[in-house]
Amino acid sequence: MNIVVTGSSSGIGRALVERLLAQKHSVWGLARSDQSAFAAAHADRFAATRCDVADWAAVDAVASEIRQAWGHIDALITAAGVQGEVGRAVTSNPANWSATVRANLDGTFFAVRAFDALLARATRRAKVVCFSGGGATKPRARFSAYGVAKTGVVRLVETVAEEERGRAYDINAIAPGAINTRLTDEVLALGAEIVGAAEFAAAQKQKASGGASLEKALGLIEWLLSPASDGISGRLLSAPWDPWPTLGERAGELSASDIYTLRRIVPEERGKTW
Repeated sequence: MNIVVTGSSSGIGRALVERLLAQKHSVWGLARSDQSAFAAAHADRFAATRCDVADWAAVDAVASEIRQAWGHIDALITAAGVQGEVGRAVTSNPANWSATVRANLDGTFFAVRAFDALLARATRRAKVVCFSGGGATKPRARFSAYGVAKTGVVRLVETVAEEERGRAYDINAIAPGAINTRLTDEVLALGAEIVGAAEFAAAQKQKASGGASLEKALGLIEWLLSPASDGISGRLLSAPWDPWPTLGERAGELSASDIYTLRRIVPEERGKTW
């Protein structure tokens, strides 16, 4: 497969690139960091472009570059993201708060938009995997910008899936789990006074325990790229908690339901008669 990965220079993105290359896929990585050394070491299957995914013109230019080199892509994985502004929403720096949303939400949309024409030329069913994260399914105090952006990513995925229902095209969001990455280190460095006692304690525990399984997150992505997930689209799947290896057997049932989506809960669903 020809696969584009944003956020490919570090963390889960880099681990994913290494896994894909080992499986003989061709990967084009986008990141703000320089990846020339890694690209030189994997010149047969990996190419890289320095790019801020929050800059539409830059992302669109990379899409043109890839079109000239490859002609098509089979999958897009949007792993780029920043934790950004942290603290109480009512005292946050407005410019930093907005920049955090732009990097995570616009950065995902710009990639989905820019690479759609190349996905339309895919040699098989096209696959898009977007990263959700903490704060998308419940409030995450002091991480409002990140949580709002990641919630937006999930709704974007649901909406695009509905709009493109007639295509050979699957788009899904994943919650990778509390994996130890630079985001964990950032929380610890900021301290309890800024991130809150509960978040700081959780990060300490996560760091000490080794965090959630990176293998499960990579496994979920691999499954979403494979024919086993064909027809499953518009879902938010948790790598550590959901039974994703067997969901292919229920693709038809899932497509007719709102399971693994974000929805409003009314009193009747909680046994209330308000």
